[in-house]
Amino acid sequence: MAGKDSGNLKTVRLWRDAALRARKLRSNLRQLTLSAAGGCPGAGADPLESPDAPQLVLPANIGDIEVLNLGNNGLEEVPEGLGSALGSLRVLVLRRNRFARLPPAVAELGHHLTELDVSHNRLAALGAEVVSALRELRKLNLSHNQLPALPAQLGSLAHLEELDVSFNRLAHLPDSLSCLHRLRTLDVDHNQLSAFPRQLLQLAALEELDVSSNRLRGLPEDISALSALKILWLSGAELGTLPSGFCELASLESLMLDSNGLQALPAQFSRLQRLKMLNLSSNLFEEFPAALLPLAGLEELYLSRNQLTSVPSLISGLSRLLTLWLDNNRIRYLPDSIVELTGLEELVLQGNQIAVLPDNFGQLSRVGLWKIKDNPLIQPPYEVCMKGIPYIAAYQKELAHSQPAVQPRLKLLLLGHKAAGKTLLRHGLTEERVEGGQGGGDQEKSCPPAPPQGSKGIEVTSWTADASRGLRFIVYDLAGDESYEVIQPFFLSPGALYVLVVNLATYEPRRFPSTVGSFLHRVGARVPHAVVCIVGTHADLCGERELEEKCLDIHRQIALQEKRDAEGLSRLARVVDEALARDFELRSASPHAAYYGVSDKNLRRRKAHFQYLLNHRLQILSPVLPVSCRDPRQLQRLRDKLLSVAEHREIFPNLHRVLPRSWQVLEELHFQPPQAQRLWLSWWDSARLGLQAGLTEDRLQSALSYLHESGKLLYFEDSPALKEHVFHNLTRLIDILNVFFQRDASLLLHKLLLGASGEGEGEADGSPAGALPAPGQDLLRATQLHHYVEGFLLHGLLPAHVIRLLLKPHVQAQQDLQLLLELLEKMGLCYCLNKPKGKPLNGSTAWYKFPCYVQNEVPHAEAWINGTNLAGQSFVAEQLQIEYSFPFTFPPGLFARYSVQINSHVVHRSDGKFQIFAYRGKVPVVVSYRPAKGVLQPDTLSIASHASLPNIWTAWQAITPLVEELNVLLQEWPGLHYTVHILCSKCLKRGSPNPHAFPGELLSQPRPEGVAEIICPKNGSERVNVALVYPPTPTVISPCSKKNVGEKHRNQ
Repeated sequence: MAGKDSGNLKTVRLWRDAALRARKLRSNLRQLTLSAAGGCPGAGADPLESPDAPQLVLPANIGDIEVLNLGNNGLEEVPEGLGSALGSLRVLVLRRNRFARLPPAVAELGHHLTELDVSHNRLAALGAEVVSALRELRKLNLSHNQLPALPAQLGSLAHLEELDVSFNRLAHLPDSLSCLHRLRTLDVDHNQLSAFPRQLLQLAALEELDVSSNRLRGLPEDISALSALKILWLSGAELGTLPSGFCELASLESLMLDSNGLQALPAQFSRLQRLKMLNLSSNLFEEFPAALLPLAGLEELYLSRNQLTSVPSLISGLSRLLTLWLDNNRIRYLPDSIVELTGLEELVLQGNQIAVLPDNFGQLSRVGLWKIKDNPLIQPPYEVCMKGIPYIAAYQKELAHSQPAVQPRLKLLLLGHKAAGKTLLRHGLTEERVEGGQGGGDQEKSCPPAPPQGSKGIEVTSWTADASRGLRFIVYDLAGDESYEVIQPFFLSPGALYVLVVNLATYEPRRFPSTVGSFLHRVGARVPHAVVCIVGTHADLCGERELEEKCLDIHRQIALQEKRDAEGLSRLARVVDEALARDFELRSASPHAAYYGVSDKNLRRRKAHFQYLLNHRLQILSPVLPVSCRDPRQLQRLRDKLLSVAEHREIFPNLHRVLPRSWQVLEELHFQPPQAQRLWLSWWDSARLGLQAGLTEDRLQSALSYLHESGKLLYFEDSPALKEHVFHNLTRLIDILNVFFQRDASLLLHKLLLGASGEGEGEADGSPAGALPAPGQDLLRATQLHHYVEGFLLHGLLPAHVIRLLLKPHVQAQQDLQLLLELLEKMGLCYCLNKPKGKPLNGSTAWYKFPCYVQNEVPHAEAWINGTNLAGQSFVAEQLQIEYSFPFTFPPGLFARYSVQINSHVVHRSDGKFQIFAYRGKVPVVVSYRPAKGVLQPDTLSIASHASLPNIWTAWQAITPLVEELNVLLQEWPGLHYTVHILCSKCLKRGSPNPHAFPGELLSQPRPEGVAEIICPKNGSERVNVALVYPPTPTVISPCSKKNVGEKHRNQ
């Protein structure tokens, strides 16, 4: 993200223009790039690590060469005759070699050399004589070396304009540096300076200075002497205050002060009137710095990760502001005047406490980068805000045009193990109570009617809990049978009240993980910070002491599980902190280090996720509420408890949110006859209902989008196959899903026989005993249907015409069936086996695969390429394997849904319950799921391929889209803790049962430039080719090139 967005920064344009000027100048120079001939390192060797230093031989007739590039050759000495042969040389590049000192031959070039790059070497000292000879030098790059000091002779380079000594070990700078009166750019970041070097105050021509990541702890009062300074980097310099003299730097345009300990700015800071970009992220500001408000020319302001609680209304005075980042603070509201910043292009507000956005917020129409998640938004609703500024504008416009309406309606989900008593509890809560007779004041009909035996699957009931206040619950009874696990996550959503039902009669402490713990992990992973109430059923079957002991045990084990999880996450967060405390260069130098090679940006993202998980633990209401569904008083007590929780504004603010009246009317119209009985409506049907609600066609889209996001109906505006249809009848859709996920062979066959005979009516009440064909039925037909049922339950396979029989009377027309199958595929529940991409089937039968029904653990009659399998066999080719590990919980149904999502990327696939063999083009891939074998072991999901080393890019090309698809699915589980690793190819080839795992964060980073191999920590003598750890990238960002201003400040 940062790299993409930083193109908008003014300071980046500065560097881009400078680079273009330099390129234009060099295009007129005669250039030569040389690589080692006989000793050139091959694809598997690292020029910096190879024990044999390659030799370079200069070609003849190079006297006119002006630019010579000898970088990335592993050189320890320059070629003989370099000085004498290059009489016209002006630019010499020696970066990424193995020089321990400046080659003496460089001194011979001193009378005409203007640019020298010796970065990324092993320089521990600079020869004084060589430095003195470089008297015409204008640009010198010594970054990424091991220099403890700089020679005094550096001050004699009177023409020097640019000096980069970043990423060295400098504890101080030579006094002679003050003599470099032409110096315009100086980079000293990532060194060991303990104070601001006073020598720099003499550099009156200095325009850019970077002293970041040094322990300066303060700045001199006379820093104002640097009057020409335009760009100043002071990131991570341990600054607590700024001197008043700092405010005299009147030429400053870009200022990076992030990652310090600043709590306030000097009042005179407002004098910096030329300031265009300011980064104050990761400091200790509790109040918005008032000194910023007069800076009318400010275009970019970053105040992320502070402790701000509010934003002043005078921020509207920053009329030129293009970028405003205020994420991860404690801001509770925004001033109305923020809508006057109509030029804003980036607005980042995530991770605050904002509940309401100002009216007319939609005026910020130019905002392209918009982040608002992790805020308790009520107005507009969270679902609207997440869609972006245009949707917020439409909502606010609609609210202004129509009468506001409050909908006190709450989603309540009953979940728990099979036979926990959910259905009985639902009936007990929602059945109408009948008041007793004349003298019976309190008496009620004590028992609700006995519900049908067991559950029919997922069922939905509307329950008016308090008619006087109009408070309604939409009660979802989620089936406890494992066969429904793949669809249960669709119903777990934010803003709902979760009731975890436990059968106290059968509960035992050893069953806590399966009956309570796993459900809490599941809800917490899907809906962080969800509100959960634990209800114990069948209390009448327990003795008084037994009841108390079981309730206390559940309460105790919940507390232990929460404590264990939180402590584990805290430990992991500390490991990230320790890795961040180490310099990136040091972290990348040791494969044994935690988070080896991971960038600071990725570490900060990881730390933020751990912090999010710790801050959004489940809200588990205690104590456990024991209930007997046969006791009306206990049921009433539970009703009262649920009502009191639901009406708590801090727990359920969304219950009291205001919607445009037209949106509410539109929803109600969808559920009125005659359209209420239909399975779906066309978009034009919905548009006509919209007109009745007072919504014009252009305003309908936002209303439908909100109703989709809030779970009232399904409208997939991003799907070409479904965007012309609105699925409003969710009850019928749930009934259809229930048909697919009942694993009862006799019941399925019974439905098929009824469908085949045209007797769709009454099938819901049919007995499985009717599965045998009636005398008038065709026995051959029945046998064939039985074969289809067997194939479905064993392999998840069904042809389309049999699916239509199965779904009678829900599906009447062929269009119904086709749309329904498209919807199931969109949900990740099935895929078509034989439909050509973008082409019709031309009359042949379409077959559909439901991966959750596949019973064989691995694909049968399939073998891995080269006659080997994955059971520890070694490969001739190199293996590429990405492994996802899930320590707490593996999302139910994830593997089945993932196998559907990847179908468009693979061919010739063969599926097992836990493994998929397939091809991407001609490249083999295997996807494997390994359930945890014990409590302390994680579930894992891996994606693997292999190829020869020269062709390993094809393996990356094969698995990368599959990795991306999995990452998209995992975004549906924001509270899930998981890790990603790249397994060591050498360990896999050895058949190691515990291969080394490189951090998965490396997948999002460019390959380190000039590094060809990485040491495997499991076996220090083995080196792994970098191509087996990092994916190929079209462009490699050099770590030693001058930092992109936008990239750097965004990564703090």
